[in-house]
Amino acid sequence: MANFVLQVPNSLRSFTVSASASSNGSPPLSSSGSSGGGGGPVILELPIDKIRRPLMRTRANDPIKVQELMDSISEIGLQVPIDVLEVDGVYYGFSGCHRYEAHQRLGLPTIRCKIRRGTKETLRHHLR
Repeated sequence: MANFVLQVPNSLRSFTVSASASSNGSPPLSSSGSSGGGGGPVILELPIDKIRRPLMRTRANDPIKVQELMDSISEIGLQVPIDVLEVDGVYYGFSGCHRYEAHQRLGLPTIRCKIRRGTKETLRHHLR
């Protein structure tokens, strides 16, 4: 059975998910949002302007897909968080380009992110 914890610090909404066993039999991820390493991903609402998009200009987004996402997000909210890598307190987004642009075009100040911590070496790997 899964346990859900909702934490609402000042201006950010966050939640962590833990389970006694995963569906594939592996041990559950630790979802600690505090400092320290070794934990699994954490879901947080991050200010959109705090996410660096180093590969954003490598390709254009499909405008039809962005518009469909804008319509969906306006109606039911973002259903799948974007993946973000946190290195030394800086957030980097490498996927979720259409969802990110839809949030920008809607003028939304935050976006739900699945954050995992990484090292500078991990960041260099993503930038290759």
